[in-house]
Amino acid sequence: MDNSLEKRLRNYSKAILKFGVNLQNGQKLTVNASVDHKDFVRLFVEEAYDFGASEVLVVWGDSYVQRQKLLKAPEEVITNIYNWEVEMPKSFLNAGAATISLVGSYGDLLSDVPSSRIGAYTKARQLAFKDVMELTMMNKNRWCVAGVPNPEWAQKVYNTTDVDQLWKDILYMARIDEDGYDSLIKHVENLKVRKEFLNRAHFDAIRYEGPGTELTVQLPSKHLWISGMENDVNGIPFLPNIPTEEVFTAPYKYGINGRVSSSMPLVYQGNIIDEFWLEFKDGKVADFDAKTGKNILKELIDTDEGASYIGEVALVDITSPIYKLGKIFYNTLYDENAASHFALGRAYPTCIEDFDGDVEKAGINMSLTHVDFMVGNAHMNVYGIKNGEETLIMENGLWKI
Repeated sequence: MDNSLEKRLRNYSKAILKFGVNLQNGQKLTVNASVDHKDFVRLFVEEAYDFGASEVLVVWGDSYVQRQKLLKAPEEVITNIYNWEVEMPKSFLNAGAATISLVGSYGDLLSDVPSSRIGAYTKARQLAFKDVMELTMMNKNRWCVAGVPNPEWAQKVYNTTDVDQLWKDILYMARIDEDGYDSLIKHVENLKVRKEFLNRAHFDAIRYEGPGTELTVQLPSKHLWISGMENDVNGIPFLPNIPTEEVFTAPYKYGINGRVSSSMPLVYQGNIIDEFWLEFKDGKVADFDAKTGKNILKELIDTDEGASYIGEVALVDITSPIYKLGKIFYNTLYDENAASHFALGRAYPTCIEDFDGDVEKAGINMSLTHVDFMVGNAHMNVYGIKNGEETLIMENGLWKI
């Protein structure tokens, strides 16, 4: 590793620790990572202890081992989640730990695994880790998701297993350079301006129009737009995603009508879903189709009742460095930040002012899952609707506010 890259990687680590989870001195830290990311993880753990972490727990994963289990183990094995698998990260969270997930991409590694087995495994894990998910989605613990390259991911994007170019793009998209991450801080401030405008406007609904898309999304009466930095339950700020380009909120569960078409492939559980559309009636998916991965899309929608409703509405304009690169990254963290998107499944309760735990009263969706899919492009317009009058928010994929 050359000195220039190492310096940027250490700045990336510092940005994740200081700006991502805002790690406090003496705080515990959980890191979820692939065995393919071991070199960066070793550097990152060094930085974490130097930053003041009292203990760092690394939870390793291996997509190839997971593939063999999903292909060959009895179904009662793949749907059995041991208590210790849940209790290990949960014990750290209950002790106030922050959580960092370092994610890569393995494209269609699981394409030969029957979708029913993937669906059964996914649902079992989501049920088992429901309480863990609650701690993060309610911002009881600070968390951050950031990307780390692996050869398979580089091969999918650049047709080479050399990860150097992918590292270069990851750091560019995260706005990290040799001098630090000041560009990231400035960008988050710009997102805050858009968020504040939308919260002042307090639209009743938003309307999307574009290729294959004509959709109206009603918003809950107490909805809040969120961008970039969030606060945990103790008021400590953190940045859940690096990179981040979105301003988002939770829609009214039963108030979505019309059709929306995907603008980028969705990688879900090791499979690619592409060129798909969803039609909504009173908030629920009424019909759908996909050129690639329709069975996987069906498994996603059938995860539970809430998986057929929308939990997140996010606006991203096409000045995003991710969009500018003009590549499909086959990783939701990056592709969702290239374009406006929705998420099937669970809403973030933090998007509701004075949320009291009653999701029906708040009008938001609950589910075991939360999966983003991209819809934005250079031909999409978005309007805010207030008292029947429309305000242009985005034109041809660009902010107008």
